[in-house]
Amino acid sequence: MDYDEVILGRRSIRGFTPDPVPRELIEEILALAMRAPSSMNTQPWNFHVITGEPLDRIRAGNTERNLAGVPHSREFRTGAEKFTGTHRERQVQVAKQLFGAMGIARDNTEMRHDWVLRGFRQFDAPVCVIVTYDRILDGSDDTPFDCGAVSTALVNAAWSRGLGAVINSQGIMQSPVVREHAGIPDDQVIMKSIALGWPDHSFPANAVVSERKSVEEAATFVGFEH
Repeated sequence: MDYDEVILGRRSIRGFTPDPVPRELIEEILALAMRAPSSMNTQPWNFHVITGEPLDRIRAGNTERNLAGVPHSREFRTGAEKFTGTHRERQVQVAKQLFGAMGIARDNTEMRHDWVLRGFRQFDAPVCVIVTYDRILDGSDDTPFDCGAVSTALVNAAWSRGLGAVINSQGIMQSPVVREHAGIPDDQVIMKSIALGWPDHSFPANAVVSERKSVEEAATFVGFEH
């Protein structure tokens, strides 16, 4: 599979088969991902790869706390995350695409709520990768960028090996549950979670490809006219 196929064909996978993913394959994917650039080669990232009963305990704990109304306790925060304007429009658009694919009506609050809970269950994937960074770097401008780079590299590496993935924040919003069952030490900050597994090609939402703004909208070229 070449680079164009990986990038242009890649979409977030939200439905997975229950088939296990071999540890050796995950190690190979992580080795590829960790070639991602980092500021002055600091490599601030750590990975906690969870499957089986520990992951089931995280799913259950996340779900129970959310249904009980326990406030979210995401560890990495930079401020408000309520989108407005064009950014909100894009958020709404992809939600419409997903709900349309899944046949979830606008007034079906039960199915919409269950869809949200899928994120807290890591989309029922057989593997969850928790990305953390060293707490000594907390407050660094570059560390979040570096963790984003390695997360994107991990997803692309997974796709190149036939796996699917989705980067999400819901899976780590009840951080005490995640920290306990993943065995994350206090000297690390929980950054993101990545659901990982074999794509279920019969799951309708997996066919959704989010719309992208054009290069003309995103890029400004200077000096090329000469």
